[in-house]
Amino acid sequence: MVSERMQEALNRQLNAELYSAYLYLSMAAYYEASDLPGFANWMRVQAQEELAHAMKFYDYLVQRGARVVLEEIEKPPFEWESPLEVSKHVLEHERKVTGLINDLVDLAISERDHATNNFLQWFVAEQVEEEESAGSVLQKVRLASDSPSGLLMLDAELGKRVYNPPANEKGG
Repeated sequence: MVSERMQEALNRQLNAELYSAYLYLSMAAYYEASDLPGFANWMRVQAQEELAHAMKFYDYLVQRGARVVLEEIEKPPFEWESPLEVSKHVLEHERKVTGLINDLVDLAISERDHATNNFLQWFVAEQVEEEESAGSVLQKVRLASDSPSGLLMLDAELGKRVYNPPANEKGG
């Protein structure tokens, strides 16, 4: 069983992961409207990953006998000035999520909740990958932003990305 304080914090993170999926779907819609289907695909895959992350929190709360509490999801932005601005927003958002995960780890340590700390280590490693991926795309967009043909080449590259569920994700 997790403490009340940990339960509340894990529920906040579950909801933050759902917001991340919502944000990334909004970005995908922006790219669809901008006729950049590859970028839209990349963001849709990001959204799927965030939904999987939310479900990992959901399942962990249930497994530990805690109550899942879903809150209202804030409306995400839906307009950006350019693909470069979207890419910057993605990296900023991933850094924010990293901070939230680190705060959860700190709470688990302070509460001596070793099981939750162990559970959260997957997310610590995942956030390293998320920031690296977002940073890489941002750098490529920076390089291509003054070149329409470069942007289209990057769009084609990003269109090849497919969703790969986490190995221990439950079916469904």
